[in-house]
Amino acid sequence: MNSTIRLIISAVISFVFYFTWSYWANGMATDDQALVLRSALVQGTLSATITILFTFILEKSVSKFGESYLSLMFIVPIICTVHSKTSQNIAIFKTFKNALDNSAKYLSNNVISGSLLAPLLPIAIQSSIAISVNWVNQTPNLWLTVAPSILITAIYGYVYTYTLLSKPKQPVLEE
Repeated sequence: MNSTIRLIISAVISFVFYFTWSYWANGMATDDQALVLRSALVQGTLSATITILFTFILEKSVSKFGESYLSLMFIVPIICTVHSKTSQNIAIFKTFKNALDNSAKYLSNNVISGSLLAPLLPIAIQSSIAISVNWVNQTPNLWLTVAPSILITAIYGYVYTYTLLSKPKQPVLEE
């Protein structure tokens, strides 16, 4: 299945699921059927649109950070100036340099994969948009409406990242 069809199917599924969820969640909070229907349409449309946007941003994040690693080493601040020639500043500089070298050796195997961090930006964007749009719409049951969207988007983001990174690299054909 090509990526465009997969993306369209994901957006349609997202719309149907979140329209239905929002209709149910807000139907419990108010008897105003026009508001319930409007909230369901807003959440369904938002979710379908966000699915497309989220997937685009996620693919960019994974391509940039997915196969890189971030060290857990904390940079020790250098208090002294490098240009000063006093023996005390040189001793402080050597101490910090030694601390940095030892930290780098100790933490060289303790890294966080970029694939764990890649979905965080799209998840934060999606969450902010979902909360803002539903707040502006005056969705009666805001948190019950958006919480599943945020949770399922996070799960989708990590599963999608895993599938992107587990795909075998296609060789580039030259003509």
